[in-house]
This record gives sequence, structure tokens and C-alpha cells, in this order.
Amino acid sequence: MEFVLIALLVLLVVFLLMAVRVVKQGYVYTVERLGKYTLAAEPGLHLIMPFVDRVGQKVNMMEQVLDIPGQEIITADNAMVGVDAVVFFQVLDAGKAAYEVANLYQAIMALTTTNLRTVMGSMDLDETLSKRDEINARLLAVVDHATSPWGVKITRVEIKDIRPPHDISEAMARQMKAERLKRAEILEAEGDKTSSILRAEGRKQSAILEAEGKREAQFRDAEARERAAEAEARATQMVSDAIASSGNQAINYFIAQEYTKAVGKFADSPNAKTILFPVEATQLIGSLGGIGELVRGVVGPEGGTVTTGGDSGTQLPPKRQPVPRASVPRSGDS
Repeated sequence: MEFVLIALLVLLVVFLLMAVRVVKQGYVYTVERLGKYTLAAEPGLHLIMPFVDRVGQKVNMMEQVLDIPGQEIITADNAMVGVDAVVFFQVLDAGKAAYEVANLYQAIMALTTTNLRTVMGSMDLDETLSKRDEINARLLAVVDHATSPWGVKITRVEIKDIRPPHDISEAMARQMKAERLKRAEILEAEGDKTSSILRAEGRKQSAILEAEGKREAQFRDAEARERAAEAEARATQMVSDAIASSGNQAINYFIAQEYTKAVGKFADSPNAKTILFPVEATQLIGSLGGIGELVRGVVGPEGGTVTTGGDSGTQLPPKRQPVPRASVPRSGDS
């Protein structure tokens, strides 16, 4: 009896262990009853009927990355390129992912590989190298549409690497170098052009300023000559008025004044040690005496002005004494 109780107890424990299922987070278990899919067990604790229900597949519901191996693809211009890609996908329906396709990972890989060849085979080499975003978008649209019946969402398709042939790589390197040299020469030519324009503008501004300076200088020079002419005219007018009012005495006074200034310049000469007069000394002394008489005749004995003429009341200058002339020995006298 005790043996039967122990056997029943062990059978109950085994029954409970077969009935209890714990689903981990990020996974969904498919439950099959007598071989038919009945439900998808979400993460947590679940009880199933032993010997009738069983767990079919454990489906990963997290986003996964599938590496597409390198492919050799012929482009539209008959260039052979090597391509590597990756696919990001997530299972949205565990029942479809488990029972609509036999091998989900293999199916996604094959679908991506064939569409990669189709998309890149319709482009030439330059387009495949420069339009990766367009290739990714086209692959994503095609593969996602093809996998939607499997309960899978393709979130992203990315081209990892594109490897052109070695000779084409060398040709592209030479082309890039030539293009950079071309841009450098263009920039240098534009710099020379700008520099020449700036120098020409500088010369133009300099010529304009120089011309304006010359014009201003000529204008001021003409203005100075005009003022000098006006001053000379006023002086001439004053001399004419003095001559008209004083007669010959004013003329003699001005001539004597200029003569005295001319004689005085001989003494200021730094190179003249001996002064040679163009006239005799007696004539110079007489001239000096005549100048003195002329000044006294003009200014008057008392400092008043003396005028000549026949009008009444005119005061004549006082009679001047004759100035004795100095005896100057002549050549030949003893």
C-alpha cells in the first residue's frame, strides 16, 4: 500500500512539472495540442495539459541582426563588385513565423541576397558607389513586403561594404587626384584673377587720387597767383596814387630805396670778400647824399609831409647845404 502511495505521489509531481511552463522575457512559445497550433504563450507562467499539449517552438520576439555574406555582383556596366550587407528584422507574429516558413533565417537571407543582386545589377558602378541610401531603401521596401506574410517586420537593410575591382580602384584614385588638381588650379586661377582685379582697382584709385591732388594743387597755385596779382595791383595802385600826389619825389624815393637794398645785398653775400662797385665811389656818396636830401624833402624838417605845386600855403623844404664830395685819387695822380 505504501508503495502505491509513493508511486502516485511521484506521478503527481511529474504531472505538475509537465504542466507548468515558464516563458522568458523576449520570447513567445507556441503551444500545440495534439500537434495543432492553438495559442502563443506570452512571457510568464503558463499551465498546459500534459501528454496533450506541448511547446512547439520558442520564437525570439526581439529585434535581430542577420549578416548577409559577401556577394559578387555584376553591375549594369559589366563591372564585378563585392558587396556585404546586414538585415535588421523583428518577429511580430510568432505563429506565422513558426508555421508559415520552414527556416525563417535562411529564408530572409536568401530573399535579401537575390534582391540585392537585382537592385545593384540595374545600376552602373558609379551609381552603386554613390547611391547607397537609394539601394538600402529599395531593398528595405522589397524584402519587407516579401516577409510580411511570415509575421516579420524588416526594420533596416544596410550595405556594409562595396569592393570594386583593383584596376577600377586605381583608375578611380587617378581620377580623384586629377579632379583635385583641377580644383586646385581653378582656385589658384581665381585667386590670381581676384588679386589682379584688386591691384588694378588700387592703381585706379591711386591715379584718381593723384589726379585730384594735382587738380587741387593747380587750383591753389592759381589762387595764390591770383592773390599775388591782386596784391601787386593794389601796390601798383598805391604807388600810382603816391606818384600822382607827390610827383617826381615819390619816384625818386622808390628808386633810391630799391638801389639801397641792392647795394646792401653785397654785404650779405657769403662768398664775397671784396666788393666791386659798378660805379665810382664819389657817385655812390653823392647818391647817398641825394637820398638823404630826398627823404628830408619828402618827410619835412619837422616830420610833416611836404608837397610841391603852385597852390598857396604850400610849405617848401628848407634850403639844403651842399654836401662836399670826398676826394678820391684817380689813377695817374701823384
